[in-house]
Amino acid sequence: MLKRFLVAAAATAFANAAFAADVSGKLVLYTSQPNADAQQTVDAFTAKYPDVDVEWIRDGTTKVMAKLRAEFEAGAPQPDVLLIADMVTMEGLEAEGRLMPHADADVTAYDPALMDAEKHYFSTKLITTGIVYNTSAAMVPTSYADLLGEDAKDKLAMPSPLTSGAATIHMAAITSHPDLGWEFYEGLADQGANPQGGNGGTYKAIAGGEKLYGFVVDFLPIRNKLDGAPVEFVFPEEGVSAVTEPVAILSTAQNPTAAKAFVDFLISPEGQQLASDMGYLPAHPAITPPEGFPALSDIKLLDFDPAAALANDQENKARFIDIFGG
Repeated sequence: MLKRFLVAAAATAFANAAFAADVSGKLVLYTSQPNADAQQTVDAFTAKYPDVDVEWIRDGTTKVMAKLRAEFEAGAPQPDVLLIADMVTMEGLEAEGRLMPHADADVTAYDPALMDAEKHYFSTKLITTGIVYNTSAAMVPTSYADLLGEDAKDKLAMPSPLTSGAATIHMAAITSHPDLGWEFYEGLADQGANPQGGNGGTYKAIAGGEKLYGFVVDFLPIRNKLDGAPVEFVFPEEGVSAVTEPVAILSTAQNPTAAKAFVDFLISPEGQQLASDMGYLPAHPAITPPEGFPALSDIKLLDFDPAAALANDQENKARFIDIFGG
């Protein structure tokens, strides 16, 4: 009862703050969400703010950023808000002075590690990467170290950080872990792992039995298991990495009032319930996760420093290529 009251009170506070300003006009959104998710997000926001006309463009984060970079070069950036995959990209934009802080955003309910301390960007969900295995496998892993055993040799699939943003963040988190480090990736290479492509290909290889173990984003095996797929997702004892799909306002935003309302909506209990309804792990601890996911409080996150990951990105990828090849 208390939990429901607190969620309702927080939602009222968000609504009152937003209605204190005139939330209207055109809002331009660049996003890397899947099309269906992006449309659902926009529809929910405009149902709450019918005087806002949202124009949105969707592509992968790399392509969204390439388009935005070209607009920066031309001196004509178009979006008011960005909703993209990862904090590392946002760190780069923040370092360049491209993001507008939203000092009034209420993030008191959230883990501080998920939010920029200066409120330039805000995590909207957790898409974790852990271990996936085919249920026909003899060994059930509980630790990353289990993947270096004989049972997993030549049976590993994993996405490449040269292709996947989630895999890049996973690499940065794993290699920074004192008990794993680069030695773990060298061990994976000795096990015959051949990282390639994105999470979808890795999931298909394991679900289809071509490989038995690997790393993948959580929602692929968790959702598909509910439909009968022979897979299990493991939150390893060391922890999982996470892509947090952060949202941010550009410093050049033409409609900062609507942009702030959009950010407030996504991190409000209502917006976080939307994330859960879409099948993602909400970042807000008071929102119930979708079926198949553990409670947020039961998930251990690997330590991750987005600023350090940004600074070390090229060096990390070069070392990855040295280990596995391009």
